[in-house]
Amino acid sequence: MATKARPTTIKKIVAENRKARYNYEIVDTYEAGLVLTGTEVKSLREGKANIAESYASDEGGEIWLINSYLPEYLQANRFNHETRRRRKLLLSKREIHRLRSAINREGMTLVPLKVYFNDTGRAKLELALAKGKKLHDKRESEKERDWNRQKGRLLRDRG
Repeated sequence: MATKARPTTIKKIVAENRKARYNYEIVDTYEAGLVLTGTEVKSLREGKANIAESYASDEGGEIWLINSYLPEYLQANRFNHETRRRRKLLLSKREIHRLRSAINREGMTLVPLKVYFNDTGRAKLELALAKGKKLHDKRESEKERDWNRQKGRLLRDRG
């Protein structure tokens, strides 16, 4: 009996933190679910979220997303949500323990990279375990990026 081919996963990216890869060295990434209210999901589907200044922290054995911005859903009158409330992240106990030990022992940070809807329509957050880059590291990565651009131009023009 032949096995069914899985459909390709199409992720609809709602919000992305582009500066995270510039400011931090990404060590590991995790996929976490988000605990959201109904109006938050509708607002996310409109694609107006912002996670640029947000971070995740460990409080009471749970991981929370702090300072993320989800605008109010305009059609929900008095049943709307707070725009910058703390949102609980859904991770397994093993992942939470691994993240807590890395934060406490090695001084790492939890940085959200992007919010998206997976193929089943659930809101997910790509969370990164990261180390902060120093100024000279940022300069080095900028030099490398510029050199790769110049190299691509040279190869395109000559080849």
